[in-house]
Amino acid sequence: MNLKHRLRNQYRRRNSGTQYRNFLQIIHIDLPLLFLLISLTCAGFFILYSAGNENFSLVQRQIFHIGLAFLVMFVFAQIPPETYKRYSMWFYLFFLLLLIYVLVLGHINKGAQRWIHLGPLNLQPSELLKIAIPMFVAARFSSISLPPSMKDLAIASLIIIVPVLLTAKQPDLGTAILLAIAGFSVLFLAGLPFRIITILAFIALVAAPLLWHHMHDYQQQRVLTFLNPEADPLGKGYHIIQSKIAIGSGGIFGKGWLLGTQAHLHFLPENTTDFIFGVWGEEFGLVGSIALILLYLTILLRSFYIAVEAQDTFTRLLAGSLTLTFFFSFFINMGMVTGILPVVGIPLPLISYGGTSMVTMLANFGILMSIHTHRKLLRT
Repeated sequence: MNLKHRLRNQYRRRNSGTQYRNFLQIIHIDLPLLFLLISLTCAGFFILYSAGNENFSLVQRQIFHIGLAFLVMFVFAQIPPETYKRYSMWFYLFFLLLLIYVLVLGHINKGAQRWIHLGPLNLQPSELLKIAIPMFVAARFSSISLPPSMKDLAIASLIIIVPVLLTAKQPDLGTAILLAIAGFSVLFLAGLPFRIITILAFIALVAAPLLWHHMHDYQQQRVLTFLNPEADPLGKGYHIIQSKIAIGSGGIFGKGWLLGTQAHLHFLPENTTDFIFGVWGEEFGLVGSIALILLYLTILLRSFYIAVEAQDTFTRLLAGSLTLTFFFSFFINMGMVTGILPVVGIPLPLISYGGTSMVTMLANFGILMSIHTHRKLLRT
């Protein structure tokens, strides 16, 4: 009887595990990725509560943003990759029209014209183009032989550059950089020849003075401040100097949750958005910062695994581009907060306070889950 009882229990456990995996497959959710994303957003709640000087209403609004974002992620995960491919051009054109609308009639806040009012939410169309641009370019490249020809590269570059320039005009240099990364990463993954990369690098070098001439004064000051923040410690260099002080004062183990002084005494500007990593570094120290970076890298590795496992050109290019965009999002934010990159206004993914950026980022992961869980349907 004991042997029969053990065999029966083993069968039940094995059968229940199979049913659980089948259920996740049916709802198109990748459990490891979901667990990692929930862990990161939970960490964001704790640091946002501290960065906002224990303002729970701020956390409540963020809970609404994240709840909506996870719902969007779930919906995007249900849509088969073939549907994304089929309608990619219309997604791109629709969001591009919204971007043009913003430049004409959009809501202005802090000198920038980036948003459309939608009740309790402010929609930022440029954020949505982080998805639409690589999706459209990947769809075009999926129907041609790779590596792409010069004609294909020229058309793809035009698709990318138009929304990048419109976004830079808002002005929003940080999002414009991420749009360029999202689009050109598809070209890179499609097998962009080294000679083309060299030519593009040379063109960028030659065009740098022209770009500098067309940059806004505050953008030029950000670059100059990056090179020498101590030149104006109470003005343009104040943000990065205070951020370095916050991170450095955290030491090895940090001052402890809710015990950071730079944010609570209002020395650290934008401490709930762009510079929230400075609050994290002060309160949790080097050990906590490494733990957060490892969490980001684990999400990155899982995303790369999904990209490698993708079964056709469209899904491989799209998954790879979304993964690289996620990497550069947290890399640039941490770089500018620690002073190794200029300040360009990019939030820390799934940690910084915000609505549209949160929804867009989890929509990216919803597409990755769709690519991974629908992959058996792509087999011929």
